[in-house]
Amino acid sequence: MTPKELRDFCLSFNAAVEEFPFTPETSVFKVLGKMFALSALDAEPLKVNLKCEPELAVRLRAEHEAIEPGWHMNKRHWNTVTVGGLPDAIVRELVEDSYDLVVAGLPRAERLRLDRP
Repeated sequence: MTPKELRDFCLSFNAAVEEFPFTPETSVFKVLGKMFALSALDAEPLKVNLKCEPELAVRLRAEHEAIEPGWHMNKRHWNTVTVGGLPDAIVRELVEDSYDLVVAGLPRAERLRLDRP
C-alpha cells in the first residue's frame, strides 16, 4: 500500500477528514473531531497509528511483527502498524476497525448523522 492509497482509504470513510494539528508532515485522520488514524505519509517505512480494542491489540502484536504498541499514544488502545509488513487487505481491515471503533464511541445523535448522506 502506498502513502496515497493509505490516505485515500482513510478519507473514503463517511465524514472522514485529514488535519495537521501536530506538524505539516503528520496527517491526522478524524471522524467528527475524533482521531482514528495518524501517519507521517512521507516516512520510510510507512507506518500508521490505529485505534484497537485492548485485547485484540495484544493479540495482533503477538501475531504480527509489523504491529507494535502505539508510538506516542496510549499503548493499551493504539497500535503502530508498519504498512509494508502486512498484506494490504489486513491494513485496510485494521484502518476500518479503527474508524468503526471511534464511531461506536460517538454520541448516538452523531452516529445517526453519519448514516445520512
